Parts: sequence; structure tokens; C-alpha cells
Amino acid sequence: MHMYPRPLYLEQLLQFRDSPVVKVITGMRRCGKSALLELYRDALLNSGVPPERIFSFNFESLANADLLDYMALYKRVMAKAGETKEKVYLLFDEIQEVDGWQKAVNAFRVDLNADITITGSNARLLSGELATLIAGRYVEIRVWPLSFAEFLLFNGLKIESCDLQKAFDAFVRQGGLPGLHQISGGMEARMQYLGDIFDAVLLKDVVQRNNVRDVELLSRIIMFLMDNIGSLFSAKTVSDFLKSQGRKLSTETVYNYLSFLERAFIIEKASRFDLKGKKLLETQEKIFVCDTGIRNAVVGFRPDDIAGLLENIVYLNLRQKGYEVTIGKLDALEVDFIARKREEQIYIQVCYLLTDENRARELAPLQKIKDNYPKFLLTMSPMAEGSIDGIIIKDFIKFLLAFD
Repeated sequence: MHMYPRPLYLEQLLQFRDSPVVKVITGMRRCGKSALLELYRDALLNSGVPPERIFSFNFESLANADLLDYMALYKRVMAKAGETKEKVYLLFDEIQEVDGWQKAVNAFRVDLNADITITGSNARLLSGELATLIAGRYVEIRVWPLSFAEFLLFNGLKIESCDLQKAFDAFVRQGGLPGLHQISGGMEARMQYLGDIFDAVLLKDVVQRNNVRDVELLSRIIMFLMDNIGSLFSAKTVSDFLKSQGRKLSTETVYNYLSFLERAFIIEKASRFDLKGKKLLETQEKIFVCDTGIRNAVVGFRPDDIAGLLENIVYLNLRQKGYEVTIGKLDALEVDFIARKREEQIYIQVCYLLTDENRARELAPLQKIKDNYPKFLLTMSPMAEGSIDGIIIKDFIKFLLAFD
């Protein structure tokens, strides 16, 4: 099978090659973690590492069903690698399937001269015992679904020769899970594929892992969240919605369900930041889905949803590039995104169609910010590019591609 490069993530792995830290690759199921592990293996082989010093295990494969206990895994690896004094490379895919895996990983770190890389589909991977056992000795590499630039690459499309608008419309509808490029059928087949992935994630990484008993109630919460991406929300909003449907649920339980979905990398919460008071606010967040295709497979795609979907795509693009992202509040005005990475900071406002009627309203939040960090207004309106008061008005698609 042809392996597509994902240099953004592979370079992060290679930066920590042969270091004492455990490399932990996280992300939702089917976002490309296993392929990244294969790319890392290929890079090791290409650099001259003998294949007999690379040990790969995929714990979703029945071939490794006898290794789903940490002691069995430890004994197998030590039998194969324990006699050599040279560096060995341990690649463990979906490690959370191994009971007590933290003990085995910590033991390999102590007992072997090993470069260790693991993947997992639940954020709980980095909490609890692992954090205690190897505190300060691991690095997380978060893998996301494809960016728009990667989507073009995976589909064999070139920026200079393809119909970018048509390609972007497809990207908005079907999202960026890498396996989609192997589905030869039309949009219906792709939506079925995405729906099946969502069901698997929900069952394995949410319901079973958290012992959720009321699956129907969880489904209602998910539908509500996905119907309202890009809108300000609170646990009380969800609670009131369920109450209107004859279901009672405390805000505390809503937050528990949200944390389950976050840990499975289905959603992310973006907090609000008060630009005047320079502090995070504890109320009114925004929910974004980690793949728009999954969202459309669950609740359906409607043209009226485009504004929220565009916001979601910008949010994902910023997170893919390693930015911490918040929503800006400035008195009664709202800035769609404040993105920070080390000393860098940018402000972004997203407007589907910029018109003479809404231009002043869309520019107002950015104009009120008095610092010198870059400020962008992104729009799908043709011929809208320019600059006003230092605010760069940019074509939405061009921004995504330039940012990549």
C-alpha cells in the first residue's frame, strides 16, 4: 500500500529519535497514527537501522491477542531484545488495549537500550499511572485528520491545476480522515464509511471505556453539539435542551459526557479569553468537532451550516499547526479565534460572505484590538482581499494553503 508523507508529524518523531523520552502519538481512531508509525519505521530502516532491531506490535490485531497483558508483552519483548546491547526500536500501536501497559513501557525504558514509540486513541493514555511512572519522560505528538493541503495531496490533486473550489467543497463535506482516499464510491459510500468509524469510536472509546449506560442520552448530546458547532454553549444549554425533550440531566453529568467525548478526540472545547481583563472565562465556550466529515455523517450536511463548518476548519487548521486556540471577548464584541504559539499570536475573524452590509460589523472586533499582532478576516467572497486598518482580508482557501 502506498504511504503518503505526513512531514509535520514525522519530523516531530525524528526530533526525539534515540532520546530517553517515550514518544506518545495520540489522536482519534483512523486519523493516521498507525500510518505515522509505519513512516517512522521506514525512516529508521532508510537510515540504516537493521530490521531485526525494530519490534512492531499492533494490539488491535489478533496476531497479538496473547500479548494483551503487560507481563506477557514484557516477556515476549525481552526474549527478542534482551540479549542485545545495541539500541532497539519498540513500536506499539493502540497500546491501551494491553492491560497494565504502563508497567511494561516503564520497564522497557529501564531494562533496555530502547527508543520507544506508542500510539493510543484515548487522551486518558497520558493521565494516571503513565504520568506517574514516566513523569517528564514522555512527549505527546497529537495527530489530526488531514489539513486541506494534505487532502489535496492524498487525492492526487495539484494546487496549480485542480478546481480548488470543487476540492474544497468536497473537503468541507467529507472532512480529512486519510482512509477516505481509498473509498472508490461516491459521497454516500464515504458518509457510510465515516458513520461506521464514528460508531466504532463511540462504542470502544466512549461507551465501553467509561461504562456509559444511557447510550441514547449520549447520542442526543452528541447530536445537539454537532448541530451547534461554532455557537457559544454551556452545560446548562445542553441541560435545558434535554429538558425540553423530556430528559433530565444535571450540568455535572453533561460535563462528564463532554469529557468522555474529548478524551476520545471526537470534540474539543475552546474557552473564551477576556482581552480586556487578560484572563480565561469559565462560562460560555465553543465546541468544535475533530473532523467535519464525521460531523456531517452523524447529523447530515446542510448548506445553512457552512458558517459553522468554516469556523471549525479554521480551528482544526490552527490546532494542526500547534497553536493553543481561544475565543476572544472584548466588551460586547467577540473575536472568533486568538491563536498562540510560544511568542507568536494571531487574531482571526471568519466571515462566509463579506458584503457592504456586514463589513463594518465583521471588522469591528479586530479594529478594537490595539496591539500589533497580525489580524486576519477570512472570507469566501471573491475579490474581497485587501487591508483595512492593518487588518488583512484574505481569501479563505488561499489562507489555508498558505498557512500550510
